[in-house]
Amino acid sequence: MRVRKFGLSDASLERSPGQEGDIFAGNVIDQRHGGPITIGYGRYGANQRLEETMAVDDVMLILEGRISVTSRDGTVTGGPGEFIYMPKGEAVTIRSHDEGALTAYVTYPHWQEAHG
Repeated sequence: MRVRKFGLSDASLERSPGQEGDIFAGNVIDQRHGGPITIGYGRYGANQRLEETMAVDDVMLILEGRISVTSRDGTVTGGPGEFIYMPKGEAVTIRSHDEGALTAYVTYPHWQEAHG
């Protein structure tokens, strides 16, 4: 793989697997490109909720809006410019707020393969 630049327009946002809410994800780098990580964007509509046991290590950067993640350790809320780390195996509830949210994410390994 070579050095490349990506923006939101490079992501094809699709509904997150296994859920019916207004939550979409779009990879710009994944297993198809030969690297070890997945990088992409997520878009959350207003007041959405996603419960997940993390199949991969996931780092989420909040670009717009706010995201709260609840785990057995409590709840953390991030806003623009802040990261939330969710380790593999952790049961989490990810929640957007009234304004919805736009995020960028990096996962290791590839989340689509882990959801297989």
